[in-house]
Amino acid sequence: MTTTAKPKVAFIGTGIMGAPIAGHIMDAGYELTVYNRTKSKADALVERGATWADSPAAAAREADIVFTMLGYPADVEDVYLSTDGLVRAAKTGAWLVDLTTSSAQLARDIHDAAEVEDKHAVDCPVTGGEQGAIDGTLTLILGCTEADAAPILPVLETFSSKVCYFDGAGNGQTAKLCNQVSLAGCMVGMADALALAQQGGIDPARMLDMVGAGMGGSRALTGLGPKALAGDYKPGFLVEHFRKDLRLAIEQSEDLEITLPGAETAFTLYDMLCQIGGERLGTQAISLLYAEQADAAAAGLDWGKLDVSQFEPDGHDGCGCGHDHGDDHECCGGHGDGCCGGHGHDGDHECCGGHDHGQDHECCGGHGGCGCEG
Repeated sequence: MTTTAKPKVAFIGTGIMGAPIAGHIMDAGYELTVYNRTKSKADALVERGATWADSPAAAAREADIVFTMLGYPADVEDVYLSTDGLVRAAKTGAWLVDLTTSSAQLARDIHDAAEVEDKHAVDCPVTGGEQGAIDGTLTLILGCTEADAAPILPVLETFSSKVCYFDGAGNGQTAKLCNQVSLAGCMVGMADALALAQQGGIDPARMLDMVGAGMGGSRALTGLGPKALAGDYKPGFLVEHFRKDLRLAIEQSEDLEITLPGAETAFTLYDMLCQIGGERLGTQAISLLYAEQADAAAAGLDWGKLDVSQFEPDGHDGCGCGHDHGDDHECCGGHGDGCCGGHGHDGDHECCGGHDHGQDHECCGGHGGCGCEG
């Protein structure tokens, strides 16, 4: 009787998401080699028995399956396509599985380059956040067919509860961006609802419970709304990475010659949050854009860092929404000077969301020549 040895696995990128995913792979009995730019983030895995490698190429050299969980498309391109990148460094027949949310075109380029080298690259972005990674219940979004993924499915199942197939290289990335676009609308809706409840004098916790049980509910509202209300901004998913995902979706929409006004509005808000110091907070921190200045400052935000010039039409001050606000420079909702809830953020920091997307100076939804690239 013969037995088939389990494939050797390498994991590159052991951060908030990568470390728990790699841990599940180890728990399932796979021999694991790890690499991370900051070595200390891989120390716990090494202590559990993983082998440390000094570079992505060294990690991949003997692996049958190589996973990457990186930050940005530029990181993915460098790790895969540089002179000593994974496409060249991995052994013949190896599987290269990118879990990063990245560019669909880049995923296709990596897939094609790998095939030339007799290797197999597949885009496999994930959704479920840090908790899903910890629990091993992520949803995997594969840019290949179910038959194509069969050789690596046993490893994929060690950290997921659902696997979705989108048939071709790059399609997994497009599907993931659809998820992020939908989530963006939910996050803005959650923050709007909290602000309306708080300023309207009703119990925001009871509002979340009521809305969450009806058609206005979402997993974002029920899962992250209570955290925002409690002032818990610990990241399950970083603001700066969500901004990156929305930028990718908008860039792809431009290539397709379509407009995503909801995603553009959300990008503007999350870009603003990054500018004022919220880039390393969780996505629920969007609610801080509606908060009193003291509460925002207590969370580490500084409205003085905001580049208000990007929100001002030439020769004018204010939010650029197309309305005449007079000397008080009121926000679109007429709440007085300052940001979303009208709470005032150092006087000149107008109209949360920016609301100036081109020469027509239209308010959110106009999006003529959207300035969402900051």
